[in-house]
Amino acid sequence: MSSKRGAKVGLDVMQAFLQATQAASKGMDVHLKHLVEIRASQINHCAYCIDMHIKDAKLAGETDERIYFLNAWEEATEHYSEKEQAALALTEAITVLTDGFVPDAVYERASRHFDDRELGQLISAITVINAWNRINVSIRNPPTYKPGEHG
Repeated sequence: MSSKRGAKVGLDVMQAFLQATQAASKGMDVHLKHLVEIRASQINHCAYCIDMHIKDAKLAGETDERIYFLNAWEEATEHYSEKEQAALALTEAITVLTDGFVPDAVYERASRHFDDRELGQLISAITVINAWNRINVSIRNPPTYKPGEHG
């Protein structure tokens, strides 16, 4: 399917999303940011975002093993810190919202590893990538990202 559908997405909204993305990730550990973005994109089946965030993660020095095992991080815990595992659990809970809310245990786990500012930033980053996923899946944006294209 052609990405010509992208013209239907408002430029003002795209600019606001870019600003939200920058604000949400400001000062965030780059490796954690990429892990969260890749994992949410995997869950949402967003090929464009998976392509983009894997390429940018590798550019930032992320290892192949951590990228390969991300889809099964709960079974490959030796590849991720406790803090990263808490962030990934929160990412999955926010992305799926199966029960209509984030389980208390998942939120409490994350709050043990992130202070209030960091936790708010993490939740914002997860929310923003989910919005991007939904836009790119809706317009069928193909996985043609050039590494480093979006910073």
